[in-house]
Amino acid sequence: MTYLRSLALLVVCCPLAVAADWPQWLGPDRNGATSETIAPWKKAPRVVWRHTTGEGHSSPVVAGGRVLLHTKVKDQNEEQLTAYDARTGKRLWRAAYARGSFSSIFGNGPRATPVISGDRVYTNGATGILTCFDARTGQKVWQVDTLAKFRAPNPKFGISCSPLVEGNQVLVNVGAKGASIVAFDKDTGDVVWKSLDDPASYSSPIALGRGKGRQVIFVTARGVRSLSPSDGSLFWKFRMVDLLNESSTTPVRVRGLIVAGSVTYGSVGLELKAENGKPAGTEAWKNAALTCYFSTPVPAGKGDLYMVTGTVLPPYQATLRCVDAATGKERWQRGRVGKYHAALVRTGDGKLLMLEDGGELVLLDPDPRGYRELARSKVCGETWAHPALSDGHLYVRDDKELICLGLAR
Repeated sequence: MTYLRSLALLVVCCPLAVAADWPQWLGPDRNGATSETIAPWKKAPRVVWRHTTGEGHSSPVVAGGRVLLHTKVKDQNEEQLTAYDARTGKRLWRAAYARGSFSSIFGNGPRATPVISGDRVYTNGATGILTCFDARTGQKVWQVDTLAKFRAPNPKFGISCSPLVEGNQVLVNVGAKGASIVAFDKDTGDVVWKSLDDPASYSSPIALGRGKGRQVIFVTARGVRSLSPSDGSLFWKFRMVDLLNESSTTPVRVRGLIVAGSVTYGSVGLELKAENGKPAGTEAWKNAALTCYFSTPVPAGKGDLYMVTGTVLPPYQATLRCVDAATGKERWQRGRVGKYHAALVRTGDGKLLMLEDGGELVLLDPDPRGYRELARSKVCGETWAHPALSDGHLYVRDDKELICLGLAR
């Protein structure tokens, strides 16, 4: 009886760990990291379920036992959000809406990844239609055609900014004069504030800091911008212009720095500091060889940054690089990890999952001395979408399917 009482007390005081959701772009903390752990596999990961799906590069998100995916409706100028049971793959609901005509040599579907916040989910379509849905039922709560409302042009490859929920606001890079960055009330869709004149990039924002030092950091077509989330006022800026207007990677925080980059500019490390009681950022290093295309770097190990760089001229090749985050100097590189892209996820035990754009899934042990591969399997077709890892399952989407894979932990 004493044993049973002690066990009951332990359960009350130390509740069982809840598997991490993957509710937004780049995961729980929007940094490509999760508390989930993955063991090296000897056989190809088990396919738990799979569904044929619509076109798009938007990544799956997972929360509350549901997987949501944003896609184009076949042969229609429509986009749709579909919810599946995370374990069984059963389709729970589908919600579609009309959009304007859009086409691109790199696909015609949504690029931006939804964000789930409580019982709401927010999507940003390829033509800039920002929509709030009820995550339980798929019912549309509100919708704003941001390009039409603010008279903004659509970038060549379509709107790609994954929404950021910050407090009671949803923030996106619209790219209009006087409304480069816009904050919408997450309950009503009303404009809370709008700021700057910069054209839009393909990048998605992050938030960091506390209290008066809280800041949201965007990469626009003109550079890195830090704003106050309360009113959109500018804290600091850094000029970073891509010659092809293709800034796509998300800024990364690592060891007191913000690292940002693009495919023609290279990458820059910006030291975060305070000046006159306000956030500030100044250049710490720049490396023109670190040409990130649209794979966001991930910190791993003791002060290292792992990034996948690309080339703008043939032969196209994605290269994995280990970089000293403090100096921007490369430690080693591994070529041919993809054609344009490979997505990176840092696991709870410090390993790296890499999904190459050819569909190869790789487990790596980050080591500043060299490349160390622990496991590899072909898991899907060609993909530019980022995988979502939750409760021992990896959700990947290629140009034809959404696939749930079971991974050993």
